[in-house]
Amino acid sequence: MNLTAGIGVYYLALMDSLKIFRAVSLAEGISLLVLLFVAMPLKYILEIPMAVKVVGWMHGLLFILYAALLLIVWINRRWTFLFAAGAFAASLIPFGTFVLDRQIRKKEALAP
Repeated sequence: MNLTAGIGVYYLALMDSLKIFRAVSLAEGISLLVLLFVAMPLKYILEIPMAVKVVGWMHGLLFILYAALLLIVWINRRWTFLFAAGAFAASLIPFGTFVLDRQIRKKEALAP
């Protein structure tokens, strides 16, 4: 493989990791909203605890995947510690990952 092809593959890996992170970020954000605004009321108002068990389990998996991908993207994209810490905090706040996605799109549009 020549150098140009190697750089192309590396660039593709960077873009794919960011795309995957953004998709997982949105899924994680949706799962948090479903957990908070659907499953929790089902458990505590209608006494259906299985909703929290199922949605909580899915949200937990997505959160772990989000954190792992955040680490990869932080390193690959050379994000600042502050931006990466904000991305982590966004996963803990309802609607935070949607705001983060908008910031990432702006940041990528400004990138050379």
